[in-house]
Amino acid sequence: MSRYDTIDALLERTGQQLGTTGWHLIDQARINAFADATGDQQWIHVDEKRAAAESPFGTTIAHGMLTLSLCATFLSELVEVDGVRLVINAGLNKVRMRAPVPVDARVRGVATLLEGRRMAAACRVVVQMRVEIEGETKPACVADWVLVFNE
Repeated sequence: MSRYDTIDALLERTGQQLGTTGWHLIDQARINAFADATGDQQWIHVDEKRAAAESPFGTTIAHGMLTLSLCATFLSELVEVDGVRLVINAGLNKVRMRAPVPVDARVRGVATLLEGRRMAAACRVVVQMRVEIEGETKPACVADWVLVFNE
């Protein structure tokens, strides 16, 4: 984890990589919990037998939105800014799902601070999160995430 004393110290990293997380297992229990939480019970995610028989991937795969939602976990693993009392998710500029995440794969996040600008008692940043799959060259997801760090 990188710890920054101030928002301005974080902004000095604009254009640079913020780090790479450890690996996170995407097992069937996590996929099923996400399906239950979101109501997305599509068979390609939750029906192991059908996915093995009918899916082009030969197994269940994680929801794309599950993969995207891990960006919050990844960022909290990578960045801490002293004096910040609240971080607001302001949306996404661009999201691309590049490759499916098969059950029991491990993924990690790579964060790059693309943009940052100071605002009154806050800063607005755009962090590119790349979700990599262990052993694969193509990332599962690449997202440009807009966040506001409030002091």
